[in-house]
Amino acid sequence: MSAEIDSAAADCLLADAERLGVALTPVAAQRIEAYLALLAKWNQAYNLTAVRDLADMRVRHALDALAVLPWVPPQTVLADVGSGPGIPGVILALARPDLCVTLMDSNLKMTRFAEAAVRELGIERVTVQRARVESLPPAAFDQIISRAFAATADFLRLTAHLARPGGQWLAMKGRLDPAEQQAIPAAFHCVGTHALPVPGLLAERHLLIYEHGVPA
Repeated sequence: MSAEIDSAAADCLLADAERLGVALTPVAAQRIEAYLALLAKWNQAYNLTAVRDLADMRVRHALDALAVLPWVPPQTVLADVGSGPGIPGVILALARPDLCVTLMDSNLKMTRFAEAAVRELGIERVTVQRARVESLPPAAFDQIISRAFAATADFLRLTAHLARPGGQWLAMKGRLDPAEQQAIPAAFHCVGTHALPVPGLLAERHLLIYEHGVPA
């Protein structure tokens, strides 16, 4: 892990995570800071994210990802679909080393960065797959999460084959769109809608949780 860690920023991250109800360890906060620093460095050359400022990355990437952690059970086998440079999957894995996370994206520069981050920061239990999700063979993930992959209906439809029976889909959204929710495939039902009050972020954030099959 890089030695150039902003300890004050890591302390702030710890405090903001606590406001979200997420208990980070100091080591986890430092590792997340190292990941953000690496992302900011690569972003100068490869345009991986529209967020340029490191302080903004802490809010819009790190805290935004950490906000969903209370709905990810221990030992979860998680697929992050359309993960880009590894968000939220890398942040979740750094916060909770018990998770087993697969990052999925078809973009070469995104997956190259994700692979470099996993390697350089020594992130365990995280793998990277460069592929379109619809081309992947059936799998048995406990949860499938997406922050910016596609409209919710497409997210559910294109990843239906990746979840185990009884698995869940976690859709990270901004302002809720009733029309988008009406387009959800009939085979899925929403089992939870949660507002996410991300510290420092004025925009609305929500987590929608879906399951497959007839509601209980």
